[in-house]
Amino acid sequence: MRTDSRVVYQFGPFEVNVPAGELLKSGRRIRLQQLPHRLLVALLEHPGEVISREELRSRLWPDDTFVDFDSSLRVAVGKLREALGDDAENPRYIETIPKRGYRFLAPKSYPELATSGIGELGASPLSAETVALDDGRTGAPLVHRSIWSRWWMLTAVLLLIAVAGIAVAFRTFRHPKVLTEKDTVVLADFVNSTGDPVFDGTLRQGLSVQLEQSPFLSMVSEGRIQQTLKMMGQPADAKLTPAIARELCLRMGSAVVLDGSIAQIGRRYLLTIKAVNCSSGDSLASTEVQASDKNDVLDALGKTASAMRNKLGESLGTVRRFDTPLEQATTTSLEALKAYSLGRKASAASEWAAAVPFYQRAIRLDPNFSMAYARLGNSYRMLGEPILAAENTRKAYELREPVSELEKFYIESHYYQQTTVELEKAREVYELWAQSYPRDWARPSAETAVSSMQGRYDKGLIESREEFRLNPNGDGYYDLLYFYLRLNRLQEAQSTFEEAEAKNFDSPSIRNLAYQLRFLQNDAAGMSQQVAWATGKLGVEDGLLGLEADTAAYSGRLGQARNLSRQAVVSAKRAETPEVAAEREANAALREALFGNTAEARERAADALGLSNSWRVQSRAALALAFAGDTERASTLADDLANRFPDHTIVQSYEVPTIRAKLALSHDDPSGAIEILQAAVPYELSDAGALYPVYVRGQAYLAAHKGKEAVAEFQKIHDHPGIVVNAPIGTLAHLGLGRAYALSGDKTKAKSAYQHFLTIWIDADPDIPILKQAKAEYAKLQ
Repeated sequence: MRTDSRVVYQFGPFEVNVPAGELLKSGRRIRLQQLPHRLLVALLEHPGEVISREELRSRLWPDDTFVDFDSSLRVAVGKLREALGDDAENPRYIETIPKRGYRFLAPKSYPELATSGIGELGASPLSAETVALDDGRTGAPLVHRSIWSRWWMLTAVLLLIAVAGIAVAFRTFRHPKVLTEKDTVVLADFVNSTGDPVFDGTLRQGLSVQLEQSPFLSMVSEGRIQQTLKMMGQPADAKLTPAIARELCLRMGSAVVLDGSIAQIGRRYLLTIKAVNCSSGDSLASTEVQASDKNDVLDALGKTASAMRNKLGESLGTVRRFDTPLEQATTTSLEALKAYSLGRKASAASEWAAAVPFYQRAIRLDPNFSMAYARLGNSYRMLGEPILAAENTRKAYELREPVSELEKFYIESHYYQQTTVELEKAREVYELWAQSYPRDWARPSAETAVSSMQGRYDKGLIESREEFRLNPNGDGYYDLLYFYLRLNRLQEAQSTFEEAEAKNFDSPSIRNLAYQLRFLQNDAAGMSQQVAWATGKLGVEDGLLGLEADTAAYSGRLGQARNLSRQAVVSAKRAETPEVAAEREANAALREALFGNTAEARERAADALGLSNSWRVQSRAALALAFAGDTERASTLADDLANRFPDHTIVQSYEVPTIRAKLALSHDDPSGAIEILQAAVPYELSDAGALYPVYVRGQAYLAAHKGKEAVAEFQKIHDHPGIVVNAPIGTLAHLGLGRAYALSGDKTKAKSAYQHFLTIWIDADPDIPILKQAKAEYAKLQ
């Protein structure tokens, strides 16, 4: 299929400007991403005809490098229909032809020559002579002039083409491609000779935003820069002078350093950017621009960034397509951008609490600063405050329209992933993000969270490896370690942790995973080391204390577990993270309920709900109350969850079914419980819990006197130790197996399972109700 880059199509209230890459509705621009736009143009070229899926693949992915064509085409069609207000069931514009392809249904399209190319030179005879054929296809210019006129016209066109070719050749000779698609770039700090501190850090952040819009360039991440500075003996927040930036560039195997400077000349400001070869120190390219005054500096910075992108080898096409003005992508306020830059620096060091006030200041200075809300939301999420995270992420989503394409991907994916928790929608955004920005490490890093919530750990490992390849820093090590653990690949997890440790990649998140690794390795001393590291660190120690509490409970040392849980709650409150404190209380409530201490479970659940009603806290508290026999309260909480989070994948397909299934068991309806839990099957391995749907299903089969089926469920828990880790059902599943084998008549295996449980609980507190039951049941087997 052929595309005339000069064509403008019109149908209904819509207009498609091919060269500008725009879709207009009644004169107003409609946001449409690159791939859906190209799909629309392909369909418009042959209205009324069926365009096969193979033709679309050839047209949209000519290099055949794309892996999941069907999924991406489906997403692109969905996005296109959404933009056109079309309906797949009753299409006005785009019809799906099952097993064949798609057809554009509009009765006619009205192509015109856009005012580009030779039309820009003046009154070209071509500018108004295109019509639509009867079948709506792109027409050809009607010619009413003499052969002589056409000869002169052809001569003029050929002359212009020749001149243009010479110009292109000259430019190519003068500006050879500086970078390849495998090279990375380091940004130095701007040399600020104005004396105005507002430019310090701010201009580098602004330049970073502009360059990150490029699908061609790849910036070295701030986190990786900070880690490399530490290896160089420099503080993580060292000023990136040209000399330090060049050394960073060499150490990280990058190709180019971009040095910037700003100087004041009267009321005007001169901004200069130079690209320097890291190895040789040669200047490869430079740009400069003048700003009329201070208020014009950000606009000028955006312009010089665009010029540098082209000089570094990026095509003019992508520079134009992905070039949202800096003040539109971020803020018009230099002071707000400065605060934002300080927040980004803190976030890169995983100093989430320190980042919060900087993002808050940026928002106070500019209440419409979308990315500041997005980054603030992510900081709250990392601090364990999902309600505040959701509020700010939602605000970013509402303000997302002016920002760049890359920032839209970030905002939309995090909104669907963390706020509404519509995991399939989040996955669709990540697919489009990968197509537009295949070199952006932030995308696979964020996408791993969706994989963990879906329980798709093999896919998450692939994503984390891609993230690490693009950005080998502490976050990459964390994700690799996390997925190796969940897949129970302990040897690879151990190697990953040792490598991160050797390179001084350290963080509370990595320490939490290190504790889990030591637990799975039965290394008590290693677990104690992680707890000792966290002791006294506000916002950190509560996490390790919570893990210690679970470990104590895993062995039946419930009194010790209670004490550690209380310490964790107190620590979280001291750190002013009530949401985290509430989660600690809810976990303690569920533990008590599982062990048969109903009064204690109800008290802890009430304390948790008094601190927060987030979906995590409310779900865990409701399940605890269901196990504790408070069916009325548990049912009310489950209904509230279902109503408050109608699109939430995990609430609707994991949490609520598990609670309601346990309630059905309380009403002696095991068949109903098993039926309810069908909804949880696709997500039962989710990291949202520790296989609680599986545990409840196992109990339901026991109640239904189906021993064989119960064995399969409890065995599933033992088959996934990397997901369960030290959750209490890891031990209770042995008791479940004993009961299931006894029900099946296999006395030998039943006794073995009971013995395993009693061995783990050999030092358990003797007054735990479920322990007393287990001993009585075991005695009957003798």
